[in-house]
Amino acid sequence: MQRLYDFLRRHPTGVDCFWALVLFGLAVVSAGPSPEAPGTSTLALTVPVSALLCLVIALRRRMPEKMLLLGAVLGLAQLVLDVPTMPADFALLVIVYTVAATGARWYSRAALTMGLCAAPVAQMRWPSEHTGIAGNVAITVFQTVPFALAWVLGDSIRTRRAYFAQLEERAARLEKEREAQAKVAVAAERARIARELHDVVAHNVSVMVVQADGAAYVFDAAPDQARKALETISSTGRQALAEMRRLLGVLRTGEHQEAGEYVPQPDVGQIEDLVEQCRTSGLPVDFKIEGTPRELPSGVELTAYRIVQEALTNTRKHGGPHAGASVRLVYFDDGLGLLVEDDGQGAPHELYEEGGLDGQGHGLIGMRERIGMVGGTLDAGPRPGGGFRVSALLPLKPAH
Repeated sequence: MQRLYDFLRRHPTGVDCFWALVLFGLAVVSAGPSPEAPGTSTLALTVPVSALLCLVIALRRRMPEKMLLLGAVLGLAQLVLDVPTMPADFALLVIVYTVAATGARWYSRAALTMGLCAAPVAQMRWPSEHTGIAGNVAITVFQTVPFALAWVLGDSIRTRRAYFAQLEERAARLEKEREAQAKVAVAAERARIARELHDVVAHNVSVMVVQADGAAYVFDAAPDQARKALETISSTGRQALAEMRRLLGVLRTGEHQEAGEYVPQPDVGQIEDLVEQCRTSGLPVDFKIEGTPRELPSGVELTAYRIVQEALTNTRKHGGPHAGASVRLVYFDDGLGLLVEDDGQGAPHELYEEGGLDGQGHGLIGMRERIGMVGGTLDAGPRPGGGFRVSALLPLKPAH
């Protein structure tokens, strides 16, 4: 049964042609001498008019406006040729519904007008001889109601289809917006993970490289210093692994992990440990805190830690063997200030002006992205007296 229903839905014109043939058969069977016009053979006029009216039904879906005009012409022809109402006139009722449901608005109003005028005109052209005026009026009203109901039904179908089309369009638009938001979220998450990976890998690996070079240099002359350097490499590697596990744990949202497996996000309180680690690796760092330390939003604390970490990493990479650095944390009433300076050679020009070449310079890009996420400002560039300076201001209120 469902297959038959699907077949009929796929071939609406074929269904209309079938009902047109049925209606044409009824019209031919009912044709005969006209009692209203004796002596006139109505069969010669009824058959062609009925055939054309049935054609209106057969093609109503393909050409609703044209079939409405054909129906109006056939109605006028019946009046002029004195062809009384017949079963094929049911096509006028059908075309009024079709145009109201699928045709243009102007044609829909024309179909309503034609439907409301059809019954009164037919009743005046062929009045009932055995019925009084009141009876003729009642018959006219009774015959007009189906045309009005057909138009109302067709117009309601039009409104319903337009409503569902609007819902589908809105659903499609919302789906596109969700896809766009998902892409933006994925891009933002990838950028965040890239920043975290860069901060963890760049800092810890640079410390390990410096310590490994130092251990190799003093391996024979000062075994104790070499052993201390190897211990620093070991602890730095473990710290890097812990950070990597934390990042991978964020990605594995679907897996069940133990809460103790991940380390917490670094904060301002761990900057002192970071400075001490740099000192151990051979980079002299002067660290001072101004103002009254207090608890800050987690995003601000992580951003401050990562900026100091990246700035010190750049000093080790680009400052030269005799570079020294200073770190200042200033607590304001409405924010946190950071100042990281060194007296080394400074980074190449393209790393802080053009964002890096050949995969370099992503640390400063990450700084700007982090600062932008918390609504802060960043100034990074060479110092007038030599070296490099990174200055940042992190507001305590998130950016809107």
